[in-house]
Parts: sequence; C-alpha cells; structure tokens
Amino acid sequence: MNALLIVDVQNDFCPGGALAVPEGDEVVPIINDLSDAFGHVIQTQDWHPAGHQSFASSHPGHDPMDEMEVEYGQQTLWPDHCIQGTEGAAFHPDLNTTRSALIIRKGFRPEIDSYSAFFENDNETPTGLTGYLHERDIDTLFVVGLATDFCVKWSALDGRKQGFDVYVVEEATRGIDANGSLAAAWEEMNDAGVQIISADAAKTLV
Repeated sequence: MNALLIVDVQNDFCPGGALAVPEGDEVVPIINDLSDAFGHVIQTQDWHPAGHQSFASSHPGHDPMDEMEVEYGQQTLWPDHCIQGTEGAAFHPDLNTTRSALIIRKGFRPEIDSYSAFFENDNETPTGLTGYLHERDIDTLFVVGLATDFCVKWSALDGRKQGFDVYVVEEATRGIDANGSLAAAWEEMNDAGVQIISADAAKTLV
C-alpha cells in the first residue's frame, strides 16, 4: 500500500518566512493535486520550542548557517523558525490538509533537532512513524515538501533504512542549497535506492 508523506510545508519555509526555501510555495498546488490520488496522506510539522538548541540565537557569537558540534554530532544553526503555536509554524494556508490522517510533529525536544520523519537527529529517538506504517500495511512512500536537501532527504534516507520503498517527487520539493547541499542530497538519495520521479509518474504508480 502507498502513502504520500508531505514534509514541513509551513509558512516559515515559504517565501517571507523566517527560513524561506526559494520558491517553496510553488510545491503547494503540485502537492494538492497529488494528494487526491492517495488513499493515505501523512504530514510532518517542524515544531520547535523557543530557544531551541538548533537556533543560532541560542549560541552567542554564532550566526545562522554556522556549524557546531553538539552531543549527537554536527549541527547546522538556523534562524529562529517554526516556533510552537506561531503563524510561522502553521501549514501554508493553501495546502490541503483535510485528507491527512497523521501529523508527526518533530523538533519539539529542546536539545535535539529533527529533520527526518522517522528519527530525531540523534538517529536513536523514533517518531513512531515506522510502526504506524507497518500497522497499516504501508510499504511504499512518496515524499514531497521542504526542504529537499534537509528534511526531505533525511526522511527519504531513513525510510529506506526502515525497509520501505521510497520515491521523491522532484517537482514537489524545493531545496535550500547551502554550499552545494542540494546536488549532494540528490546523489545521496540515489545512492540509497530512493527513486526520483515526476508528479505524473507518481500518479501512474499509485
């Protein structure tokens, strides 16, 4: 069985937001069109408390996009974004969320960032998505959303590690592309067996 996984299509990741992905809002009509083809739709939502460890503002002397070592490894520092309960954390107003059966909130633990729909960035703390999918006999994921080179990539890679067939719908994602991260993300996903397809091709496979 297939499911559509919509990753972090939130105001702060769209133009005008605190951590805007270039052209991030352009994925919304494509995702809305795709979601009509799926019997099962899942979303993720970045959901940070104020003062989260991943925010550059939590580390005096550091700027957004700096890298620093934390307990679980290397961490990119971000502008404050997707703070719980704020308009920036809300889903894009044009995104159709009415068919979503599950919303996974991630990044809500103050000391651990979370890119993947499956695990926090310590690679140990699960979100529960794997069990949810198994209980519903879902074995194939079609991943869309923001940003290609971070949360989409890590969700796709972890989906493969958890034994799922994973497709990423190319035109339904957009990337940040920090220091070549977008090209590297496509390569990593290809190497892991993630299949990159078009929206039209996705519809034929559902």
